[in-house]
Amino acid sequence: MLHLNSSRSISDPSDPDAQLTANNGEYLVNISLGTPPFPIVAIADTGSDIIWTQCKPCTDCYKQDAPLFDTKSSSSYRTVSCSSNACNSLQSEGSSCSSDGSVCEYQVSYGDQSHTQGDVAAETLTLESKTGNPVALPKTVIGCGHDNAGTFSPKGSGIVGLGGGPASLVSQLGSSIGGKFSYCMVPYAAAKPTSTMNFGTNAVVSGNGVLSTPLISDPSQPTFYFLQLEAVSVGSKKIAFQGSSIGGSGNIIIDSGTTLTLVPTDFFSQLSDAVETQVTGGTKTSDPEGFFSLCYVPDSSLKLPPVTAHFKGADVVLTSDNIFIQVNDKVVCLAFYANDQLSIYGNVAQQIFLIGYDLPKQTLSFKPTDCTNT
Repeated sequence: MLHLNSSRSISDPSDPDAQLTANNGEYLVNISLGTPPFPIVAIADTGSDIIWTQCKPCTDCYKQDAPLFDTKSSSSYRTVSCSSNACNSLQSEGSSCSSDGSVCEYQVSYGDQSHTQGDVAAETLTLESKTGNPVALPKTVIGCGHDNAGTFSPKGSGIVGLGGGPASLVSQLGSSIGGKFSYCMVPYAAAKPTSTMNFGTNAVVSGNGVLSTPLISDPSQPTFYFLQLEAVSVGSKKIAFQGSSIGGSGNIIIDSGTTLTLVPTDFFSQLSDAVETQVTGGTKTSDPEGFFSLCYVPDSSLKLPPVTAHFKGADVVLTSDNIFIQVNDKVVCLAFYANDQLSIYGNVAQQIFLIGYDLPKQTLSFKPTDCTNT
């Protein structure tokens, strides 16, 4: 628990939840910060920890559609001192002291070279619940970003870290949610682009069709949720997967904040060749942006081979929405990309599944679901 007052409990008996919205390669989650609550829409990211938003005054910020969070308008906002436990616990987030030594600061860079820098603070974070009563979480440790840049969409104003480190929302909620959370991601082009992220008992994934695989932790990288992917089948061709050698027996992380599934170059070549060989109909074309290597102009004749991700103990059958991503009105491309560093199971592959994390039991569950009804 990374709270200034770790003994506090949620006063509302209902479990918290939050709206999740598809937005062009990412998923935005609705929270509120401050007193009175100020609405924030930020990227839901299981691949990072710190919760941060752009704040006034902004020295160098990216353009966002919504107003900036003004800390002076919140009666509950407090900066964190350099000597505090909260600041010490954020060393992995690049915490340091301000030039006058009075305020703890943070600096984080992401895999796509985006970055954020600002003050560490304690603030009231508010989530919704199914009863309609808000669930207030006093003294949540957040980042108040004054220097932020990168590939951020103007529709979002920061990131809600959901990783395994002490600064994440999941860790700060702690025992109040029993280490459980879930989400269901609608396809980007869905007519209803929203669904619900649940925390606590409402996050338990059960019923027919549930598949579970071990969640594997790596103490040297506590942020990441590692899985063991054994192979991927394309039709009758089964391609063994080695992936990242880090994470103990885990070889791929599951990340809601990364769009594509990133795999080693050799594996990508085999996968791409297998898909291309077994696709029928449609017209093969090139990516207009030159980024993707296998693309098609889809039509009614395009038929894709069955693709299954074989995780340890869970054979997850993927749909066309998980395998291909629409890059414009006329072209779809294979939603995998070659990367010889960290292997990542991205959010396209997670669409149309209810995905539940049970941290005490160290399991991740998949359930095929119409996410527009969640």
